[in-house]
Amino acid sequence: MKTLTRICALSLVLLALPAFAKEGVTNPTVKARMDVMQVIRGGMATLGDMASGKATFDAARATEAKTAMAAAAATIVPAFQAPETDPVTEAAPAIWEKFDDFSTKAESLVTAAEALNTASLDGLKGSLGPVGASCKSCHEAYRLSK
Repeated sequence: MKTLTRICALSLVLLALPAFAKEGVTNPTVKARMDVMQVIRGGMATLGDMASGKATFDAARATEAKTAMAAAAATIVPAFQAPETDPVTEAAPAIWEKFDDFSTKAESLVTAAEALNTASLDGLKGSLGPVGASCKSCHEAYRLSK
């Protein structure tokens, strides 16, 4: 059942991605990777707004965001296996030079996203930090500044 929920959540998110597409991307592989990152960014925004009080905590919405983030995070390693590039990419060449480390960091995001406690506001606040730390560690090492 957990797998079915993930597949359904990711399918819904992927259907909505064209509305969030990054302008100017010509390489379809790079666009697909950016779409994955947009799903994660959107989930973090939803959860971060709830945790900070900018949005009212809603356990169902929080769980949807968590599920979408975890499913998208699980696709990071396969999405980055090919060293594709594009003029607007933010993916640093170091990803493919240190792919094992990159993969480890991506897997830590999957673990942190799956561990999110979306049952209560306090649970969310207590479990969101590792997700942000995981994103930060990878972005500091493998994301180009634009």
